[in-house]
Amino acid sequence: MKYVMLVFIIVPALEIGLFILTGQAIGSFATVALIIATGILGAALAKREGLGVLRNIQEQMRFGQPPGVALLEGFCVLVGGLLLLTPGFITDAIGLIMLLPPTRKLMKPMLLKLFKLWISKRQIYIYR
Repeated sequence: MKYVMLVFIIVPALEIGLFILTGQAIGSFATVALIIATGILGAALAKREGLGVLRNIQEQMRFGQPPGVALLEGFCVLVGGLLLLTPGFITDAIGLIMLLPPTRKLMKPMLLKLFKLWISKRQIYIYR
């Protein structure tokens, strides 16, 4: 919980600093236009990827397979889309990493490890 608080303090401060630097380098109008463009493109990309993940989940369920990995991808798409809608260049970069399929595949093992750690700390038992 203490790390979440740090993220809510540090990330906005870094974003504001980056906005100032970008505004000085390319101008304030171009900076605002860039922020709006990344929000619009991020929403479109999140919609497209989200629909693809939803189709995967439905297909796996249709064949009687548990959609565990597809649900993890859906989580990545959801968080990535939210980060792309949040104004800021750092959040846009992280959101894009979570949204694109090649980088999402690289993140899956790390996220699975984090979820297993989270479950083991809470003593949640999963029956197979």
